[in-house]
Amino acid sequence: MLKKLFSRPQPPIATMPAPATASRSSVADLTKKAAISLRKHGLSGQRAAVYLVLDRSGSMRPFYKDGTVQYLSEQVLGLSRNLDDDGTVPVVFFSTSIDGTTEVSVDDYAGKIQAEHEKLGHMGLTFYDKAMQHVVKLHRASDAHAQGIPGLVVFQSDGNPDNRPATEDLLRTASEEEDLFFAFIGYGDRVGFLQQLDNLEGRRVDNASHFHAKDPRNVPDEALYDGITGQFKTWLAATRGQVSPR
Repeated sequence: MLKKLFSRPQPPIATMPAPATASRSSVADLTKKAAISLRKHGLSGQRAAVYLVLDRSGSMRPFYKDGTVQYLSEQVLGLSRNLDDDGTVPVVFFSTSIDGTTEVSVDDYAGKIQAEHEKLGHMGLTFYDKAMQHVVKLHRASDAHAQGIPGLVVFQSDGNPDNRPATEDLLRTASEEEDLFFAFIGYGDRVGFLQQLDNLEGRRVDNASHFHAKDPRNVPDEALYDGITGQFKTWLAATRGQVSPR
């Protein structure tokens, strides 16, 4: 019986079905795609300091393992190359607190996020406010802030935070005091709170957006960029008094 089983021809591995994923572009191509999105929204030539905030709560483990988070850093680097002239994107990892920080640049990005993530050990809970406070401090201390250049924070998470009131209060305060726009990107299904932040009341201006990437492996680069740049333009106009604040 065993001899018969093992003697049966097996289909080659290459013919086995694999889950579909969107093709991944080089940073050079991502830079071009981001430029198209910025041009579409009237933002060609706009300057901004770009930051990336990454969730390291326990549920994020599969997104690090399959390279999804690494690729997001490359997408954000492509966007930054159109907006920020220093060639680097500061990166903040958070869970229960700030797990660590690094940066990606054109000269140092390949595998960088995955390597840094693996150094950081335990993956905790989901406290947005710690990461938001940290990136506010980064921007306040930056040359960009000193020059009056706004900040664009790409803030990724796959779940609702463990501290909703503190997060809401920080976003409201930032709308009054900070030259920062928060572009929230939600992975998976548990992103209801991110949508609430997008529509949060009590702010001077609408300083946040939400792009839902339910299955981020299958989100086209163009869709991600449009999800970030569309409302960023509206915020810029509002902060300059070109449109009525919400």
